[in-house]
Amino acid sequence: MRVLTVDDSRTILAMLHHTLTNAGFEVLQAENGQVGLDVLGRENVDVVITDINMPVMDGIEFIKNVRATGKHQSLPILILTTETSQDKRDQGRAAGGTGWIVKPFDPEKLISVINKVVH
Repeated sequence: MRVLTVDDSRTILAMLHHTLTNAGFEVLQAENGQVGLDVLGRENVDVVITDINMPVMDGIEFIKNVRATGKHQSLPILILTTETSQDKRDQGRAAGGTGWIVKPFDPEKLISVINKVVH
């Protein structure tokens, strides 16, 4: 299974890469929403994990752009963020986010959620 992780934090990207590759996933990474869109334009993935607060293109705009293309209407997109407000959750859901995970993440729960939304 291929996972695209989109986050401006090198530390979070490294933690996600470690967690996901140890669980047997192939991991593609992007440091902001624009790079994430570029990756999705040339690669097929099974699930996306994105932060909200990023430079260039934030996670909400990234999700809106992903959903705007017919190719990715049903692609599961998990939002991994420090944001906990209901307003941000509502924005994420309205944009087309599939699920919400608060940082710091529990590796086992993350893998469980990925398996749930993909299967």
